[in-house]
Amino acid sequence: MVQTLAAENVTLEQLITLYGLELVDGEEFFREWQDDLPELTNTEKQLLDQIKAGYINLRNYPPLLENTVNTIILSPLLFIGKFYLPPFHIKLEKSIEIESQDQQTTIKGRIDFLLLHQKFWLTVIESKQVAYSVEAGLDQLLAYMLAAPQSQNEVFGMITSGGSFMFIKLLKGNPPRYATSDIFDVRNRGNELYDVLRILKRISQITVIHE
Repeated sequence: MVQTLAAENVTLEQLITLYGLELVDGEEFFREWQDDLPELTNTEKQLLDQIKAGYINLRNYPPLLENTVNTIILSPLLFIGKFYLPPFHIKLEKSIEIESQDQQTTIKGRIDFLLLHQKFWLTVIESKQVAYSVEAGLDQLLAYMLAAPQSQNEVFGMITSGGSFMFIKLLKGNPPRYATSDIFDVRNRGNELYDVLRILKRISQITVIHE
């Protein structure tokens, strides 16, 4: 009998057991979030400063829920990065389904955003969860990335709670392997949204080139 799991409830332990998923510790596996990052314009920096100021203001009026994160932080960030323009596209509430290696377990779920011709997956967690840590969404996002079409062996992802951001790279081999970036926090000194946008732009360049 085939077992069905909801993607939002899947654990990293289950992904390791069902798909042989492996974490890569070496720095060379995921250089895309560090190397050859594009520079930002002064206008982009000014807009990102406004987003940061808006987030800090919102934190004074909890709870900061998912739809608020989308409206106030994520949507403006994607707009500044021009991810609403061709060749990019966004599909909201995308359904996913993936079978385990033994075909005895199916994971089903819906992802909030799907970008860049299904080579970049993005999910938002409610910032009230797990002390606002993006780690709360890692298991779910990896399940979504594993469900990307088989022809796409290299897949990138990003998790955000609004205040924190983390990037993921997955190679869908046998076994599938993944690595994560540092966590970027809006409350840190300076404005780490600069780094987030630069990484988003770099990953978009890579995925478009490989279309």
